[in-house]
Amino acid sequence: MSWPSVGVVVPTHNRPGLLRKAVEGILEQDYEGPLRVLVVYDRAEPDESLASDGEHPVKVITNARTPGLAGARNTGIEALDTDLVAFCDDDDVWVPNKLRTQVAALRHHPDAEMVTCAIEVQYADRRTIRLAGQDLVTVEDLARSRMAMLHSSGFLLRRRALAGPDGLGLVAEDAPGSQNEDWDLLLRAARRHPVLHVDEPLVRVLWGRTSHYAYEYATKISSLRWMMTRHPEISGCAPGAARVYGQLACWSAAAGNKSEAWKWTRASVRANWREPRAAIALAALTGAVKVERVLGALHKHGHGI
Repeated sequence: MSWPSVGVVVPTHNRPGLLRKAVEGILEQDYEGPLRVLVVYDRAEPDESLASDGEHPVKVITNARTPGLAGARNTGIEALDTDLVAFCDDDDVWVPNKLRTQVAALRHHPDAEMVTCAIEVQYADRRTIRLAGQDLVTVEDLARSRMAMLHSSGFLLRRRALAGPDGLGLVAEDAPGSQNEDWDLLLRAARRHPVLHVDEPLVRVLWGRTSHYAYEYATKISSLRWMMTRHPEISGCAPGAARVYGQLACWSAAAGNKSEAWKWTRASVRANWREPRAAIALAALTGAVKVERVLGALHKHGHGI
């Protein structure tokens, strides 16, 4: 059987060194089918020297839609005519068998529209593997937990599922700060068919202060509230709701908004008194810890708040 064509969308914003490593990882794939790379510059001057022809062409374009990560991804999706679409952030690197392994999974499940993979988190000089422990992901799974190992740099989708007339739709450009747009896409895809998951660390994800969104607390809060409104499954799942309420409490405490932090802490405890994020927020409110310090400690082990 012939291998389907794959187009890889790489949104970027002023990280040239990391970007080149990301593109190199894509071009080093052992994939036998047609492979194209689209580097989408968002609010940044494009570097045409990245463009190349050859067996795996690389094209450089600029974001023509809403400024931000979501608009850049959609610009890439609309510029492709490949069978499959993959995402890769400009600070992440694929292992050489990533595409081949995921495409093989899709071949075995022709009704599936999306496949993800596990990740290896790199924070400073420490690396941690994050596995899901399952090969199918449902709406219930995603309502209960964000499942951080299902990172956007591991997403591979059938293009018709994204851009077709009866598809799940493009990446949500109204997500505040283009945050949680990946969780939103997972939930929308899982409503149509369980998301396939290859539980192997096929992407190395860089965590820490390189993120454009590391400490934008107001945006974190807005995006979580946007998710709760958009996906009632989250608030309908007590552990999942407690998790989000706990995050809202932590980010509110970090932003210095004590009244909101207390409100969300109480909501988190009511939903699930064992939710650890409520305890973190409470400790931050009493001055026992700083949220940033806890976040840094969690990042060392490949986790976040």
